[in-house]
Amino acid sequence: MIPVIVLTGYLGAGKTSLLNRLLTRPGTRVGVIINDIGKVNVDTGLITGQVDAAESIAGGCVCCLPDSGGLDELLEKLAQPRLRLDAIIVEASGAADPLNVDRLLRFGNAKGIRPGGIIDVVDAVEHRHTVDTAALAPARFTATSLVVVNKMDRIAPEHRQETLRQISARIRESNPSVAIVPTSHAALDPDLVFDVAQGEDPTDELPLAAASRAAHDHAAAPHARAVTVRCPAPADPGALLDLLESPPATVYRLKGHAKLRLANGERRYLVNMVGRSIHLSPARPGSDPADDALVAVGMNLDEHAATAALDTALAPATEPPTPRSLTRLERRVILSNNAQAPEAGKP
Repeated sequence: MIPVIVLTGYLGAGKTSLLNRLLTRPGTRVGVIINDIGKVNVDTGLITGQVDAAESIAGGCVCCLPDSGGLDELLEKLAQPRLRLDAIIVEASGAADPLNVDRLLRFGNAKGIRPGGIIDVVDAVEHRHTVDTAALAPARFTATSLVVVNKMDRIAPEHRQETLRQISARIRESNPSVAIVPTSHAALDPDLVFDVAQGEDPTDELPLAAASRAAHDHAAAPHARAVTVRCPAPADPGALLDLLESPPATVYRLKGHAKLRLANGERRYLVNMVGRSIHLSPARPGSDPADDALVAVGMNLDEHAATAALDTALAPATEPPTPRSLTRLERRVILSNNAQAPEAGKP
């Protein structure tokens, strides 16, 4: 299943700049859906990078579609296996509310996709005058998995730390567990957001990403950090679910394959967690059990805490799983493949 990453944020916060950043990762194969307000698809012309397919929803807002049908159609078109995409990115208009976009995706019927996170881009300078203007913290952040506080370079150096602290505290009034990353020029490491199948640009396609990297003087993005823990023997399902439902605070993504001990035998599962959105499904036939491992990814990753948590979750099971653990596992797999699943991350 292809991850669908949604970019939201107030007009001018830096969504298109962030999209460009994600597209210039070497080897990237990304399908893009642009949501334009107005009859002229202005944003489409601003995008550079290796875009395998670009589709546009013009004249409205993703969250204002009468139903998910229009978006579902585009998602399924881009999720076709022949395109071999690594991810699909939806750049919502500045009027899109992450809460409504989240509902649209969760209750949609598109096949071959999974949630890849909702990234809300915040303008560090204008946030208090645009998004955060009421007494209560904005509800939009309750649906967001990652907040990018952009344009930090426009804040005087002596005020940056306090500005970030104030914005972060305000956001966490709505979503205490959301990941928050400060950036300048939307310099976010794409490895934090999605994986790519290749480490370099394909030779059989136009090298648009390479051309973009050469033509634009992008500020360097801080690198995401990762730790890997192998899973050579079947682990307890309850221990893995405990990790997925309550990961270390600095872990934004978890991915990989894990062997789990069942009532009669064992089974391998594909694991993907973004923010607090969990996708768990049986591993595809043909994947190599020798590669079973989980990878934790985060910007300011506490590598010691992440490694300890993964070690605990993947420790070989010494006893058969409890009925409750098996029920939790079955429920999580059903929810992962159910378009009408409740909010991810809740047990």
